[in-house]
Amino acid sequence: MLPSADEILERAHVVALPMAVKFRGVTTREALLIDGPAGWGEFSPFTEYGPQESAAWLASGIEAAFTGLPEAHGEVEVNGTIPAVEDVEPVLARYPGVSTFKIKVAEKGQSLDDDLRRVTAVRRLRPDATLRVDANRGWSVAEAVEAAEKLGELEYIEQPCATVEELAEVRRRTSIPIAADESIRRAADPYRVAELQAADVAVCKVAPLGGVEKLLRIARDLDLDVTVASALDTAVGMDAGLVAAKLAGSRAAGLATQRLFVEDVAEPREITDGRMAVTRTTPDPDRLHALQAPAARRDWWFDRVHACVDVLKQCPRIWV
Repeated sequence: MLPSADEILERAHVVALPMAVKFRGVTTREALLIDGPAGWGEFSPFTEYGPQESAAWLASGIEAAFTGLPEAHGEVEVNGTIPAVEDVEPVLARYPGVSTFKIKVAEKGQSLDDDLRRVTAVRRLRPDATLRVDANRGWSVAEAVEAAEKLGELEYIEQPCATVEELAEVRRRTSIPIAADESIRRAADPYRVAELQAADVAVCKVAPLGGVEKLLRIARDLDLDVTVASALDTAVGMDAGLVAAKLAGSRAAGLATQRLFVEDVAEPREITDGRMAVTRTTPDPDRLHALQAPAARRDWWFDRVHACVDVLKQCPRIWV
């Protein structure tokens, strides 16, 4: 049963986490955390998302806080994430023992030469690492093909272009595997990627897809290799990602993004030999207090919950 907005908000804490590096243009990551009867859940769609797109993120938070996450145990291999920065060495140092790195490319205001320098620097500093790049829909087909020719050996190129048709065209014209992210999590029809044979790998994120159970269902139906990744989640949201990664048999998962925060609501999970344990998080009360968002931002997030609950009432398929 869908909880009311009031039932969610009486358990809610809105936090603002400072970032160690700018990521997706964000220097402070805001999130609404829910202390629910089944555990802690997270609601943290990016601020530019409207209620229709954000509703799935609330469904994911409700699953964790009110329904409960599926059972999972053990460890998950993770990748490090390298933002579009000039100096990659201090970022690499945040990921001890990690052997796979995702490097952001196609950043607005930067060129392919900037991307080549960044990828080359990671190769030089971590010569044994497996590298993947993420363009976040930033290239045309021609630009993606050129990048594939110049970037060298990669595990895959994630979301080089905006549309599924463009992904399919790039995949036909390059030998480097293609991964789909936004074409799955922000698409009206996430299965079109498989229908058009547009990708080799599905990058799946729990919150945008509506929860762990929804992610597992979509991953199974797509019948592609899967990388479970974070949507810049806090320590709380990472719980669901680790469960999903374990149950989906993910490639090295993009779930070590706590390393991009200066502060979080709980201690960062340890990375041991490139792996993280599947555990549940209880935020530290002192951290929750110290990181609480200003009242005006809290009220903005509360209004957002009301709007998303209305969407879920009208479209129960999003959360069921």
